[in-house]
Amino acid sequence: MSSSQATKRSTWDFCSKTTKSKKKAKKEVLDTGARLRTLRMLMGLTQKELEGIAGVTQSMISGIERGDKTASEETLLAVAKATGTPYSFFLVDPDDLPTDTLHFRKKASASAKEVDRVKATAREAYRVGAQLITETRMRRLPLPRAEGEIDDTSIETLAAETRDALGVARDGILKHVIRTCERAGIPVVPLVLVDRAGEQEDVAIGHSGVSCWRGAADPQLIAYFGTDAGDRQRFTVAHELGHLVLHPARRTISAKQAETEAHRFAGAFLIPEEQAREALEGNFTLRNLAVLKSNWGISMQALIERAFGLGLIDSTRRSSLYRQMATNQWRSREPVTVHPEQPALMRMMMTRRFGASPSLRHTAEELGLHPVLMRSLAPEISMRSEGAPSGEVVNLRDRRRNMQRA
Repeated sequence: MSSSQATKRSTWDFCSKTTKSKKKAKKEVLDTGARLRTLRMLMGLTQKELEGIAGVTQSMISGIERGDKTASEETLLAVAKATGTPYSFFLVDPDDLPTDTLHFRKKASASAKEVDRVKATAREAYRVGAQLITETRMRRLPLPRAEGEIDDTSIETLAAETRDALGVARDGILKHVIRTCERAGIPVVPLVLVDRAGEQEDVAIGHSGVSCWRGAADPQLIAYFGTDAGDRQRFTVAHELGHLVLHPARRTISAKQAETEAHRFAGAFLIPEEQAREALEGNFTLRNLAVLKSNWGISMQALIERAFGLGLIDSTRRSSLYRQMATNQWRSREPVTVHPEQPALMRMMMTRRFGASPSLRHTAEELGLHPVLMRSLAPEISMRSEGAPSGEVVNLRDRRRNMQRA
């Protein structure tokens, strides 16, 4: 039996009468229709497609989602079994996460359906992260907060103050961006999408990072889609951290302005202004950029943008450097390898909450989350229904390949 088959079989076990009776004592969800709609969004399913795999009529699904019909336990069990989702997913009543506190980058060509899938996935990740932070009493450090109108100078200052808040020297190299955020109580998690077969789907819709929060005193979360390029991952996490600093109190600015500001913050956070000016002043070469990339863990293209943003090069010089990058075929794959970082906070909270060797089956059932997403949030969690995790740390692409070979 393959790993993916074992996972799906385990999730079907969640729908057993034992699980059902166990959950009866829990408070019923206030809006089962919303949970059913969320599940469809997570998996990219239309009502007609869900009818085809679950044997529940489209009119029934539509009626439940509108609130005109009541979902029976038999109906929810059928949907849970067909999608490989624990029945407890429908017993979750998450607090609302306003749309304007969820930031992510996407291609202009991304469809509304694809956007909905990413939003639903991020909301579920936030729900689980916030629940674990509360249940484990995880300590959180306050971040600086931008107010009102800000400019580039303000962003540079806020990036420096964020380093102070996170206990990082203003002139120091960030060895591990993800762990720096996690030490402040901000879960940083890799995300995947769940396909209609209930398995992990490769992301090809242009999304790279997500950040979300609920209120000033509530937990925050940073998520990213898997990449083999550590420099890209580090910049994505720093960019999303920028949203958490710059935009909770400034929700009325445009999405374009928010992205521009977060980009400036990421550069300033990864290589502070004084160090950037010292390194990038003068007629630097691509070789110089490669050395800086190795030292600071920031891509050569991001360093070009950093120099341009600080006024150290003009648009002509910037274009020239990019042409040189293209000539060397470095625009898509730069020289100098920066290895991806591995998050640890979500796994640590699960261990604190569920014990030293939490199983995929148990955590997915208790947290009401599809096992594929559960596995994504904490990649080290045991794929087996019981037993200890292997402890081996591999990236998401290697994990997908291993599952395909199984």
